[in-house]
Amino acid sequence: MGSFDPVARRRGGEAKFARPLAQLLVFGYHQAMSCIFPVAIFGTLALSSLVQAPFVHRYDLILLALLAVQYLMYRSGLETLDEIKVICVFHVIGLLLEIYKVGMGSWSYPEPGYTKLLGVPLYSGFMYASVASYMCQVWRRLRMDMTGWPGLVPALALGGAIYLNFFTHHFIPDVRWWLTALVVLVFWKTRIVYRVRSRTYRMPLTVAFFLVGFFIWLAENIATFFNAWKYPDQHEAWRLVSFGKISSWFLLVIISVIIVAQLKHAKANRTP
Repeated sequence: MGSFDPVARRRGGEAKFARPLAQLLVFGYHQAMSCIFPVAIFGTLALSSLVQAPFVHRYDLILLALLAVQYLMYRSGLETLDEIKVICVFHVIGLLLEIYKVGMGSWSYPEPGYTKLLGVPLYSGFMYASVASYMCQVWRRLRMDMTGWPGLVPALALGGAIYLNFFTHHFIPDVRWWLTALVVLVFWKTRIVYRVRSRTYRMPLTVAFFLVGFFIWLAENIATFFNAWKYPDQHEAWRLVSFGKISSWFLLVIISVIIVAQLKHAKANRTP
C-alpha cells in the first residue's frame, strides 16, 4: 500500500489550480491588448470632456488624437497594414450609417467642429472601426479560426441584409428579430476556435456575437456619458441606453465578424 504524502497532494492541488489561472491570465492579457484602440477612444472621450483644449473644437481634437493613436499602433507593430485597411473600411461603413441616422434624428452630435460632415464628426467612424480593430487583433493574438462556416454567399447575403435593415427600418417594419433568428440558423454549426498558449478552445459563434454586443453596449453607455453623442432622451440628462440597443450591436458585430472572417480566409488562401 502506498504511503500518503500530504505535501505532494497539496502541491498537486496547487498545480491543478495554477494551470487554469495561468490560462485565464494569458487570455485576459490578449483581450486587453486587443482592446487598445477602443480604450484609446474612450480615454480620449473622457479626457476631452473634462479638459477644454484652447483654439480647437473637441470633435476635431478627438479626430486628431485617434489618427495619432492609429499611426503609433502601426509604427510600433501593434497593428499590421492589412488591419489598418480593414479599419478604414469599417470607418467608411460606420460613417455612412452615422450620417443617415443623424439625418433621421436617431441621435445627434450637438457640439461644433470643423471636421463634421452633414452634422456628423469624422471621428465617429472610428467607433465602428474600433470593433474591427478588436476583431483583427484578437483573431491574430489568439490564432483564431472557425469551423462550420456557412460559406461566402450565405454569410455576405445575411451581412448585407443586416446592414440594409439599419437603413430601411425607418420606412418599413423592422425585421431585426427575424434576422436574429436567421443568424442562429445560418451559424448554428459555426464554432470559433481559439488558442491560449498550447491549449485549444471552442465557442459557438452566436454566443460570441452576444458577448461582444453586450460589452459594446456597456461601452456605449460610457461614450454617451462623456457626450460622444446623445440619444433624444439624453439631452436633458444622461440615462442608461436602452437594452434594446444590445440587439443592434449584436447584429453589427455579425457584420464585423463576417467581413473580417472572409478577409482572413481570402488571405489564407492566397498565402503559399
